[in-house]
Order: sequence, then C-alpha cells, then structure tokens
Amino acid sequence: MSGVTSAPGLVSVVVRLKLSLLRNGLRQSGGRRAAYAASAGFTLLFAALQLTGLIALRGHAHAESVVVPLVAVLGLGWAVMPLFFPGGDETLDPTRLVMLPLRPRPLVRALLAASLVGIGPLFTVLMLVGSVVAVAHGTAAYVVAVIGVVLGLLVCVALARAVATAHVRLLTSRRGRDLAVLSGLVIAVGAQVVNFGAQRLGTSGLGQLDPVADVLRWLPPASAVGAVDSVSEGAYAAAAAQLALSAGALAGLVGVWARSLTRLMTSPDGSTLRSAERDTRERRGAAGWTRLLPGGRTGTVMERGLRYVWRDPKTKAAWVTSLAIGLIVPVFNALQGTGSPYFACFAAGMLGIQMYNQFGQDTSAFWMVAMTISSSRDAYVELRARALALLVIALPYATLVTVVTTALLGDWPKLPEVLGLSLALLGAMLTTGAWTSARFPYSIPQEGYKNVAPGQTGLAWISVVGGMVSAALLCAPVIALTIWLNVSADGDAWSWLLLPGGAAYGTALTLLGLRLAAPRVAERLPEILTAVSKG
Repeated sequence: MSGVTSAPGLVSVVVRLKLSLLRNGLRQSGGRRAAYAASAGFTLLFAALQLTGLIALRGHAHAESVVVPLVAVLGLGWAVMPLFFPGGDETLDPTRLVMLPLRPRPLVRALLAASLVGIGPLFTVLMLVGSVVAVAHGTAAYVVAVIGVVLGLLVCVALARAVATAHVRLLTSRRGRDLAVLSGLVIAVGAQVVNFGAQRLGTSGLGQLDPVADVLRWLPPASAVGAVDSVSEGAYAAAAAQLALSAGALAGLVGVWARSLTRLMTSPDGSTLRSAERDTRERRGAAGWTRLLPGGRTGTVMERGLRYVWRDPKTKAAWVTSLAIGLIVPVFNALQGTGSPYFACFAAGMLGIQMYNQFGQDTSAFWMVAMTISSSRDAYVELRARALALLVIALPYATLVTVVTTALLGDWPKLPEVLGLSLALLGAMLTTGAWTSARFPYSIPQEGYKNVAPGQTGLAWISVVGGMVSAALLCAPVIALTIWLNVSADGDAWSWLLLPGGAAYGTALTLLGLRLAAPRVAERLPEILTAVSKG
C-alpha cells in the first residue's frame, strides 16, 4: 500500500481486511463458528423483539420518554464496550497499521467504514429505526428520521473508536487488560439497576421518564431521535438545533479520534513503563501488610493467594464479580422492599465459590507447589493457608453485608441468626471446595475470556455444582435449627445462639474438610498437575 492510496481505495481495503479477519477467525474451529452463530442469532432475535416493541409504542403519550433514554444508553454502551472487551475487534487496534504510510484523516474514514461491519452496528440500526418510527409523524418527520438514524449510528461508532484509540496503549498492555475485570461488575450492577427501574416504572408508569428524556434529548446521540420528535410536534427550530448538536458531536469525535491516532502512530509507547519510585512504594506497601501474616509456609501461601486476587486477571475477575453480586442481591432487594435478611447469605455463598478449583488458578506453575508437597501434612498446611487467605476477605465482607442488609430492612433481631447461617454456609463451601479442588481440578486458560480449558467443562460443572449442592446439604442442620427457632413460641429468646453455633459449626466443617482433602491431594499430585496444566 502506497502513501498516495486514494481514500475510496483505502476504505475498500480496510473493509475487506475487517471481513477477512472475521472470516479467518471463524475458520479456526467449529466451536468458534457455532458460538458466533449462536450469539449473532440471539442478538438479532433480541433486536427484532425490541424493534417490534418500539414500533408498538407508536402513538403512546410517553413514547419519546422511552426511546430517547434508550438511545442514550445505547451510546453509553458503545463508549464503554471497547474498555471492557478490547479483544472483541482486532481492527480496534490501529497500532497494527503504524508501519504503513497512511495519513490519519483517510485512515479515520476507512476505519469508520470498517466499524459499520458487524453485528453491533446492525443491532444499533434496528434500535434506532424502531426509536424513530415510534415518534415520527408526518413526511417531514420521516425525512429527518433517516438523517437521525445515520447520525445516531455514526456518533455511536465514532465514540467507540475515539475511546478505543485514546486508550489503545493501555488496553493492549497486560495491566490494561485488567479493565475487563470490571465487566462482571458493570453487568451485575446494570442488571439490578434495570430490574429496579422496571419495577418502579411498572408501579408508577412511564411518565416518570419524562424529566430524564427532556434532558437527554439534547445530548448526542439521543438528540438525533429527539429531533424527529421535535419535527413531529412542529418544533422545527428545536429539531434543527438537535440535528446540529448530533452533527457537531460527530465532527468533534472524529477530530479527537484523528488527533489521538496521529499521536498514537508517531509517539513511542511508554504506557507499560513504571518509575523506580512507584516500584519502591509498591514494595514498601507489600512489606507492610505481609508483616501481618503468620510465619512459615502458612504465611507464604496466604501471601501468594492474596497476590493472585490483586494481580491475576482471571482471579481478580472472579473475585470482583463475586463481591459485586454478593452485595447487590441483598442490598437492591432490601431497597425495593422485597428483600429478606437471609439474602445476605449470598455474600458468603459467592465468596465461598472462590475455594473451588484452588489449584487451577496456579495453571502450569502448580508444579512448583507440587514439589513442596511430600506428605498429607504438607497438603493440609497448603489447603489451610489457602482457606485462611480466602477468609481474610470473606469474613469481614460477609459480616458487613449482613449488617448493611439488616440495617436497611430494620430487622436487627435477625442479625445473629443470619450471620450465624452465613458463617456455617461459608465453612461448608470451604469444606466442599477443598475436596473438589483435589478430586476435580481443571485448568483456567490465561488468554481470552474462557474460564475452563476445552474438554474440561464437565469437570468444572461437577466441581462447582456438585460442591454447592453438597454444601447446602452440609448446612441442613443449621438451616433446620433456624427454621425451628423461627416457628417456636420462645425461639426469639434463643435465636442469638445461632451466631456462635453457626461459627463453631462452620469452623468444624472447614477443619474436617481440610483433613479429608489433604490425603487426596498428596496422592493425586501427578493427576492434579496434568489437569491444571492443560490450558
């Protein structure tokens, strides 16, 4: 490709490159083709249902109050998705084109055209079409609707490209990939927010969205749909201003994108360099908290486990998701007035899952751990230290969630029994997690977003699902005691005993589980090493 390549020629080349990347990626395996077809089918089916629902809003008094926030959320999704899933589109990384003699402006046009190829743009077009049809009335409104759909789509795509290009150095570095960890948190929070909002709208009506829509209709890309509604109402000046805002936003985003692209392709990469002062601060901070750990093998294993939580992307992703869901489920239900203090047990349950497949997070590095285990005693100390590292976070967190949930519900008498039940559940999950880690280990791939190596899905299901069912059965005595005290006439006077009783029961279960799992670990070291090294 020469430096005098015309813009139309460059556009066609980059679009063909995008199609080639997509086609070659699908050729790698049948599983990838099946996954792509399934995701595409589900996305298009959802888009078709949304399109039908939006068209059904036509003529509704609050149609604009629905479609304008919808388009605003759609634009927000385009802005944040490149940060969470930087590997989803290889053409999002313009550093691959640094060595080619290409000028930024023609390259921006070519990449913008390539961005219009894919399921995401098609989904966005369907959402925009449904939105404008819901509010368009009259010939002039339909003419503006065509312009609005084009502007809305281009603003969304340009926004995604500008964000991705501005952060591409970070996103393609190892530390930058940790941003994907937040995807689980965003999905968990977003699902609960949508659920909370849907319930409020179901009881109060769509009119509650009117003030929000009045503001968002002046913010791109929602302003493009707001212009269609303004024309339908005869407010042509307002419609012109809203279209101008969308066009101005598009021009501004393209300009920011071009400047970021120029800086990216002409400046050295220093995003992964850290100063000596920062290294010194990290070492001093690490030395501070590690002094609180016990000595010997126990402290060493605990430190390694806690460092995995902070540094390993897959381990961090699992912990962030568990922490988020463990807090969101009880708190959001409490805020909606439909919760129960017992929902606080979600915190202990979600963090207890982290005990499962303990050796899988080590991957092939487990051989260094295996070399230090020569007896059941060594295996027991290893498992005990891993459980203690988990408890350093799980115990205060489960207690905090229980207190917050109880406070929101104003049901303080339930605090001792709920906390006791949480501690018993946590102990049961530590027990089953230690045993399944020894009996059903599986590998966690370090690259990509898969959490199970190919061919080991069955092991993962047996380990997690079987372990959770077993933990529930182990908690049966505490659950039965809780039920009996709640139905008993004088049970309230004795319910406080569930706190020390649940703590003692959970501790006994944990120690028993570690004792039973340790001999199995010592006997099956070669099999465990083989299983966790497959990824």
